[in-house]
Amino acid sequence: MPEPDDTVEIYAPPLFEPGEKVQSRFTVKNDGTMWDAELGEVVVHKGDVGYVRDIGTYLQRYYIYAVEFVGRQRIVGMRGRELIGLDIQQEGSR
Repeated sequence: MPEPDDTVEIYAPPLFEPGEKVQSRFTVKNDGTMWDAELGEVVVHKGDVGYVRDIGTYLQRYYIYAVEFVGRQRIVGMRGRELIGLDIQQEGSR
């Protein structure tokens, strides 16, 4: 049985900033929060690349990143652990 996530992310700065290029670490299905997709429909595939548009919070504990996946023409709310920052990887490889 998975352990509960006791982390309070908002005590630290966000992992990503608006405009930052990110990649999805997982395939994400609609959990019922997206009005334009069927329940259980895949809305983001692992490896899809997008850009952080905005940052919000959920339950006063977690950052939710509104990520625009241009190739899929949709904006999806994602947790930081579901994303990889591509801007950081590119800077580190220089």
